Amino acid sequence: MKMEKEENAIILDYLPNGYPLEGKMMPVAQAIGKKSLVLLELVPRRGVSLNSGEEVYIGEGKRDKIYYILGRMHREKLTEPAKNQLQEFIENIVKEREQEFVEFFNKSEAINKRLHQIELLPGFGKRHMQEILKERKEKAFESFEDMKKRIQNLPDPEKAIQKRILMELINMERHNLFVK
Repeated sequence: MKMEKEENAIILDYLPNGYPLEGKMMPVAQAIGKKSLVLLELVPRRGVSLNSGEEVYIGEGKRDKIYYILGRMHREKLTEPAKNQLQEFIENIVKEREQEFVEFFNKSEAINKRLHQIELLPGFGKRHMQEILKERKEKAFESFEDMKKRIQNLPDPEKAIQKRILMELINMERHNLFVK
């Protein structure tokens, strides 16, 4: 699967003097790709100051605020302010792209004989998974609300997806559902 180039990123944290322990006084921004949810390190243009939550263009051609993309960022480097900003970003992205995540519930499959993708969501066990599979056979889910109406005692699917994305970004997960 070819990964499409990221066009925009959201600034999670801006370090005008770089990382304190690395000794290079080069400004760097911690960011996340808006489409692929990949953590990135960006170098801003000289004289440009960036703000948390700000969206910047990182695609091909002329970038007004970003000089170059340093590369993927290791999760261990995430600063505390970046983690907080990440939480907010994920909440927004799951709301904005609800349809995409509802589709996950409509199309998810078993990983192996003992484990289903749905069971990787925090709070979702075998029983929830079986209820979801049974319900989606009758009719595809249309929204998170629709899911909550049709399945009793279902953990909040929106919150579960948010938690899962955060887990995949911050920890090493064996299986990634949403983060490449």
